[in-house]
Amino acid sequence: MSDEEALRQKLAELELEHRDLDDVISRLTERAPFDQLQLQRLKKRKLSLKDQISYIEGELYPDIIA
Repeated sequence: MSDEEALRQKLAELELEHRDLDDVISRLTERAPFDQLQLQRLKKRKLSLKDQISYIEGELYPDIIA
């Protein structure tokens, strides 16, 4: 497996986990009362995933300045 294939696979995994966290967060906030600390941790994890996704996308699709 090439580096690019590995990055694409990792990107797909991270995007899936990011979407799953979206679902979990929305279900958690639908019912009251909800655990604010748990919500905060989930959002922090989601933000971390977004950062990792952005980094990998930058590696796969670098900006070409013309």
